[in-house]
Amino acid sequence: MPEMRELDYMVYNFTENKEEVAYTFLMTNHSAYSRLTVAPSGILQQFTWISKEQDRNLFWISPNGQCDVYRLCGPYGYCDIVTSLCNCIRGFKPRNLKAWELRDGVSGCVRNTPLSCKGGDKFLHLKNMKLPDTTSVIVDRRIGVKECKRRCLSNCNCTAVANADIRNGGFGCLMWIGELLDIRNYPTT
Repeated sequence: MPEMRELDYMVYNFTENKEEVAYTFLMTNHSAYSRLTVAPSGILQQFTWISKEQDRNLFWISPNGQCDVYRLCGPYGYCDIVTSLCNCIRGFKPRNLKAWELRDGVSGCVRNTPLSCKGGDKFLHLKNMKLPDTTSVIVDRRIGVKECKRRCLSNCNCTAVANADIRNGGFGCLMWIGELLDIRNYPTT
């Protein structure tokens, strides 16, 4: 979560194993408190309270803008964080151009040319993008991205690949099967 700011009195922990995927935080300054809430609207909010200052502030919120709305730009579309407009991934075009022109991108995008599934298909490298919804992902932590790409290209339903973990040069394989949903870009730093 690039928008999260790190504080010296908050320790963050990310756990991933066969039993769980979890994000936790621990307050190490005992005069500071934090509360994570889910509002009835579905908004996730983290508040902090500093006793010395007797003040509560909104530390973090999600969704944090239009681009955080789930499926806003539909299949193969992504939300541009700077303009809050939907765009199609290169090689795709709006499925419903009239709706797209009215800034309604929920119908998403379609390929300009279909996958051949007989060789010749290639991957488009996307940078500074949030990974798509992982509901239809196959995970194999034992293989690298090169083997992951090879396997994906041999499966006509596979639409994208990524490293399962980007630390230390990257390892593991994520393969998306079917449409890519819920993508947004991040500003370059």
